[in-house]
Amino acid sequence: QVQLVESGGGSVQAGGSLRLSCAASRSMYSGYCMGWFRQAPGKEREGVATINTGGGSPYYADSVKGRFTISQDNAKKTLYLQMNSLKPEDTAMYYCAAIIASLHTLCGGVTWSRYNYWGQGTQVTVSS
Repeated sequence: QVQLVESGGGSVQAGGSLRLSCAASRSMYSGYCMGWFRQAPGKEREGVATINTGGGSPYYADSVKGRFTISQDNAKKTLYLQMNSLKPEDTAMYYCAAIIASLHTLCGGVTWSRYNYWGQGTQVTVSS
């Protein structure tokens, strides 16, 4: 079992920045896809950024490329999402999630519904 706890959400104006953190209850180094997902009211949950903790290039949704950066700190057992140049359309509940995966898994191809470890979410609100 893995527990994930997100933090760092909040309210910012358009153009601002936030950094989300996801603390894991155990080391996630190698062997997992981990990622950030978001869900706005009335919309389906969508993938924002994912990473294979064993290495490889991260995946970003087209809507956040160039603005968001996913990273991991294995020593701190923490996953981050640096969000810059925020837009009102980024407003959503943001979730951290994980699933066991091989080193060769392209995590960008794993749909959110397959992830089996989820945090409780952290709200991000961007005002214009």
